[in-house]
Amino acid sequence: MLDKFKKLPLRKGVGIVLLNQNNEVFVAKRIDNPNNYWQMPQGGIDENEDYLDAATRELEEETSITNVKLIKELDGFQTYLLPQNLLGIIWKGKYKGQIQKWFCMRFLGSNNEINIKTKKPEFLEWKWINIEDITKNVVDFKLNVYNEVKKKVLDILK
Repeated sequence: MLDKFKKLPLRKGVGIVLLNQNNEVFVAKRIDNPNNYWQMPQGGIDENEDYLDAATRELEEETSITNVKLIKELDGFQTYLLPQNLLGIIWKGKYKGQIQKWFCMRFLGSNNEINIKTKKPEFLEWKWINIEDITKNVVDFKLNVYNEVKKKVLDILK
C-alpha cells in the first residue's frame, strides 16, 4: 500500500524564521493538532510565485504580519516526508512531503500587530521563544528541518 505514495512528488514550500528585537523566534500552535506542537510560519508556493514573495504572503496570511525586513535567505533547501498515517490525507493526498526554502526575517512591528485570527486560521496561539528551543516542541517529522534551520540561524546571529 505504501508503494503508491513513494511516487508522489514533494510540495514546494517556504518557511520563515521571524525574529523580534530580542532575537526570539515566533512560533505558533496549530489548530489541527491537539498535541503541544509549535511551528514557525510556513506554507506552499503558488504557481509561478517567487520564494520570497511566497514567504511574505504566507507570513501575512497566517499571522497578519507585514512589517518585516529580510535578514537572509537560508542556503539550500530543507525536506521532510509525511509519516505513514498522514500520507494520502494532508494536501489532499497529492504530496509525500515538502521541500522548503527558508528565510530569516526581522519583525519590525509591535506585538499588537500580530493577529492569528485570520480568514483561514491555522493557529490557536502564538509566542516568542529562544532559538535554542524551536526543536523542543516541533512535530517529529519536521525535527530534521528545524535542527538544520536552527544551526543556520545561530550562525547568522553570531
